[in-house]
Amino acid sequence: MRILVIHNFYQHAGGEDTVFRQEVEELEKEHDVETLTFQNKKGWRGALQYLTYPWNIRATWKVKKIIKSFAPDIVHIHNLHYSSGPLLISSAYQLGIPVVMTLHNFRLLCPSASLFCRGRIFTDSIYQDFPWTAVRLRVLDNSFTKTFFTAFTYWIHRKWRTWDKVSKFIVLSQFSKSLFVESTFPIAEERFIVRPNSTDIIPTVWTAGSGFVYIGRLSQEKGIVPLLKAFSTLPFPLSIYGSGPQQNIVEDFAKHYKNIQYFGYQSKDLLTKAIKHAEALIVPSVCYEGMPMTIIEAFAQGTPVLASNIGILNKMVLPLYTGMHFNPYDETDIGRVVTEWEKLDQTTKRQIRENCATEYKKHYTVKKNMDKLMDIYYEVIQQQKEKQ
Repeated sequence: MRILVIHNFYQHAGGEDTVFRQEVEELEKEHDVETLTFQNKKGWRGALQYLTYPWNIRATWKVKKIIKSFAPDIVHIHNLHYSSGPLLISSAYQLGIPVVMTLHNFRLLCPSASLFCRGRIFTDSIYQDFPWTAVRLRVLDNSFTKTFFTAFTYWIHRKWRTWDKVSKFIVLSQFSKSLFVESTFPIAEERFIVRPNSTDIIPTVWTAGSGFVYIGRLSQEKGIVPLLKAFSTLPFPLSIYGSGPQQNIVEDFAKHYKNIQYFGYQSKDLLTKAIKHAEALIVPSVCYEGMPMTIIEAFAQGTPVLASNIGILNKMVLPLYTGMHFNPYDETDIGRVVTEWEKLDQTTKRQIRENCATEYKKHYTVKKNMDKLMDIYYEVIQQQKEKQ
């Protein structure tokens, strides 16, 4: 099969980039694969990219050129924000190539992408044709202009029926699917298909962990500040990996509390080792996550997860089976759960670690994931042939 994979990189690396690279690497083992990537820039170059967001003719020209030269059987899109834009979907459609798109976040529903605003879950946009409330609240980078323009981009493509040209939307969980289905997004339920993220890590033998670890973006929606405040009153070690707008706050806590260590942005291999040797991975997000790769990597290595009790985290992590839940808005509750975890006997912890590895093998292996992806591809290609 000939597959064209399209992805737009953000200014800062994220989980979507990891998924894109992993899938391309796996697909290349058995298929002919070409990639077309875009990169968001800073400064005036980024501003110019952003102005072309709704109608990026240059991106559509690139898509048409590579389709004509490569002749793919299918186009798979990951991210379109913001240097590529949704218009390129029409290019593939006009040339008769079926398109599937993975929805890693909720940007098609709300310019926030995370359904998060002012420290809380924000779902008003789901039920509005145009997300005026989100614009008024400046949910994207606290900017009226950026919020409005992003909202306008996705709204105008609803009116242009661009999304009708996508054969299948891949969502990461049943929770995500339910949000899209109940929203004003004008796509029928049968065109959404659930396919979780995955990773290719060989489960390791259980070993007693040492300390807790956080890996991810250092930003408000990730709940990093309540986590820091909780550990500032605890005697247990916390290691933090990542970068982001709240990095200065993390660095300040690390200076004042000996049990909190900040290691910055690190390589994938080092992060894998950090998860392997941790007592537990902590995911304190106060927003609706898509499907954190860190949790899947933790399960693969038999590392339990202490996570927020909201959204997909409430489904992925099962209390006293693969980890524990806490209220991410309440630093006292975070501290209570961490302390309760530390008090568990080693036999219970060993069983939970084994459960994590079992969950990984059952749901999140690369083989299962890629088999599901190929089923989607073949179904979409067959549907396209029947239309012709």
